[in-house]
Amino acid sequence: MKTIFSIEPNQIFRSWNLKTNLGNLRYLPRWLVLFLDVFILAFSILSTRILLLDMGMYFAILQNFKEITWSGVITMNVLFFFVFKTYAGIIRHSSFIDGIKLFVAQGVTCLVLFFLNWYIEQKTGIKLLLNTGLVIYFSFSFVYLFLYRIFVKFIFDHFLSIQSQIKTRAIVLGADANSIAIANALMMESPARFKILGFIDPYQNNTSKRILNVPIYSMPKRVSVLMRSMQAEALVLADNSLSKQQKNQIVDDCLEYNFKVFVSPMVTNWENSTEISKKIKKFEIHDLLERKEIVLDKKGISEQLHNKVVMVTGAAGSIGSEIARQVLQFQPKMLLLLDQAESPLHDLHLELKKLFPKMHLVPVLADVRRKGGMQKIFEQYRPQVVYHAAAYKHVPLMEDNPKQAIFTNVLGTKIVADLACKYQVDSFVMVSTDKAVNPSNVMGASKRIAECYVRHLHQVRETKGCSTKFITTRFGNVLGSNGSVVPLFTKQIQEGGPITITHPDIIRFFMTIPEACQLVLEAGTMGNGGEIFIFDMGEPVKIIDLAKKMIKLAGYVPYKDIDIQVVGLRPGEKLFEELLNDKAKTLPTYHQKIMIATEEETEISNLNQQISELIQLAKNLEEELIVQKMKQLVPEFLSKNSKFQSLDTLN
Repeated sequence: MKTIFSIEPNQIFRSWNLKTNLGNLRYLPRWLVLFLDVFILAFSILSTRILLLDMGMYFAILQNFKEITWSGVITMNVLFFFVFKTYAGIIRHSSFIDGIKLFVAQGVTCLVLFFLNWYIEQKTGIKLLLNTGLVIYFSFSFVYLFLYRIFVKFIFDHFLSIQSQIKTRAIVLGADANSIAIANALMMESPARFKILGFIDPYQNNTSKRILNVPIYSMPKRVSVLMRSMQAEALVLADNSLSKQQKNQIVDDCLEYNFKVFVSPMVTNWENSTEISKKIKKFEIHDLLERKEIVLDKKGISEQLHNKVVMVTGAAGSIGSEIARQVLQFQPKMLLLLDQAESPLHDLHLELKKLFPKMHLVPVLADVRRKGGMQKIFEQYRPQVVYHAAAYKHVPLMEDNPKQAIFTNVLGTKIVADLACKYQVDSFVMVSTDKAVNPSNVMGASKRIAECYVRHLHQVRETKGCSTKFITTRFGNVLGSNGSVVPLFTKQIQEGGPITITHPDIIRFFMTIPEACQLVLEAGTMGNGGEIFIFDMGEPVKIIDLAKKMIKLAGYVPYKDIDIQVVGLRPGEKLFEELLNDKAKTLPTYHQKIMIATEEETEISNLNQQISELIQLAKNLEEELIVQKMKQLVPEFLSKNSKFQSLDTLN
């Protein structure tokens, strides 16, 4: 850790660039602060003595012992410095509290000296100090100590601000307590990253006033107009009461004129206010989907998960790992993290072990397609709740490898669901996809078959002596999941483009990973079994608009700095996804974001036998026969932009 002595004096005085040395000098050591304080006390006594001599008076009554008397005053003062720790603060970060501590320390010192002076006078009839001198000494010493700290703070702030002259000129959107705290923290930073030009009050309550010595502006129709007039470069979104629509309009307006947009956390979420600029992050595409906080039935979820053995299949995936994180908040007895991907599973285990050191975590390296291995796991650990997130999900890849879609999405689900029934698991929650609705690809059709089997198993569970509740959850794309467009676009932007989209009219529903997983836990609690729960996915997003916005958020101009190329629909890809088929309806639940799909029962005679035949075809590597069988099981499965389109005419 660097102190003043880690920098050679000749370097400081020889260098013209004094600001660099101040930047390296992080803080003054405590002993040096105390030494300077003592020096100022001595100077205060000298100032007091000179002032009193001009008036024909003496500070120390006994002039023969004046040096001893002055030393006693300084010693008493230093004692109270130690009591109130006035020397312990970092001078460059001095605040109002430090001034109060100085005032109290000096005030108590003077009161004690008054009392000692009076006591000695009562005993001996002689005063040591002139009381008027004590008052003058108190005034001088406090003012000098306070001004010296202000001076040091100014020197550091001044030179460090010169050192970082390239500051982002920013306006803070918001004038509430949270916005003021954020702006104040940004102004106090050394070196500063932002130069705050003013506040925008969305509710126009304080537009005639100033905060932190900068003006408050009323909310204009277009924020960009005000920013151009103020020559601002960035907007810091600090008002968390703005609606999603308001935020989107403001962001779109700023991006149109190439202004940067930053978002900040709530002050209550700060871990270290001295590093607030690290918390101020660029507005990202995830922030556009920000919705109201989901209110969970924590009591119900806790009753289901607390002190229970919980298994998450596909735990190393983006959905499975987030389910695991959220399950751990309810303190299960044991959490089984099951996946076949070795390195991602190892990384997840290390992460969760660090986040939840007291939880019993068991990483299980296994394949849901291997019945023997899965049976041993169920037999050994006896899970009470199973979240089945293991699946192959990449549409073009499954179109080229339909047998793998059958093995993992159909056979894997069947094995885990059957074992859940056999070992009397309390509830089995399957994570499905909107691509299972009116499927146009192998992946979606395989998930639809898995849905049918899980629902069928719930209907016949009594005949098997099974008490398990089988529940299906269905939702669309999640932002940031492995293989989704957002990470792909981010990578393409970092590489300088182009961004590739499959069709200019393609639209998708999106939600965040935590939001999706919260709803999975909630649906698993509310379900009685046999339901297919669908989630409120919000408004659909046009992918080309998403690409343009991501380019602008990165600070580039679409088609100029980063090109957007249309490469054509991929095999099995639809222009839009659905959460319900044409004949289905929804029933509300007590949670406004979760609904129950009421679909017509798809009667599949001898479902077990037909799925067994499908699995056997997959083992025989008969691609066309596999897909043809899938189309028999799921009549609404019509291939799009695929080599299997010709099979639609055969059914």
